[in-house]
Amino acid sequence: MSSIEFFDVRKSFGSVEALCGISFSVETGEIVALLGPNGAGKTTAIEILLGLRRADDGYVMLCGGSPRDAQARMQLGATPQETGFPDALTPREVTAFAAAHYANPLPIDEVFASFDLTDIADRRIGTLSGGQQRRVALALAFAGDPAVVVLDEPTTGLDVDSRRALWSRLRSQENRHRAVLFTTHYLEEANALADRVLVLDRGELTFDGTPRELRERFGARRVEYVGPNGRTVITTHDADEYVRELVHSGVPFQDLQVAAPSFEDAFLAVTGGSK
Repeated sequence: MSSIEFFDVRKSFGSVEALCGISFSVETGEIVALLGPNGAGKTTAIEILLGLRRADDGYVMLCGGSPRDAQARMQLGATPQETGFPDALTPREVTAFAAAHYANPLPIDEVFASFDLTDIADRRIGTLSGGQQRRVALALAFAGDPAVVVLDEPTTGLDVDSRRALWSRLRSQENRHRAVLFTTHYLEEANALADRVLVLDRGELTFDGTPRELRERFGARRVEYVGPNGRTVITTHDADEYVRELVHSGVPFQDLQVAAPSFEDAFLAVTGGSK
């Protein structure tokens, strides 16, 4: 049984079809990136998965139940794009409150150590920086040791060290007992972190595969060399054939370099150039 399952899910807002019958699943142990340009339908999909909206058609399953069912939602931890905490409370108080809703939460000090919150655990949240508050929001997603974690733009507002610490936690063996679905505008984050990539564009699922498959299927290699007319740079989907033809042509060249397709170029090809 999949931890997350979307089947032919449709959602419209008036005449705008936000989701056009999308289907995908996320298994336990997978880290999946949900990507797409603004207006692609990512937020709508996340809100349906979190039980905040109903699909117009199709169904969504969360750990075998409806996302709107309390028992299923007890298996879920989430960090939304925007969070607001009571200024007078401390990270420890907020996290303890959230953890109390789960059957077997993690020790709070263990979670705080993972997100570098130990030194600020008992400070008022209103005194914390935006990045520190973001780390508190991330800690809440893991505090209950849920089977599914949904992270909506999790590293927005984080510095480089905090971002990489989150990556390390998600990729750690201790985290492999859960399914993780995250959205991000940082394409290098998806490339580095995700086992699979889902690309939404105008409400349709246009790609489902590994980052490598995305690069190889949609990315173009860059061939660069110095020839009789100076430095030449071309992009091609068949670099091997181009180099063979270059050799057979007899044209003298040197300093030949072939660069692998970039993740960003492949993503832009899938979405028609939109980020």
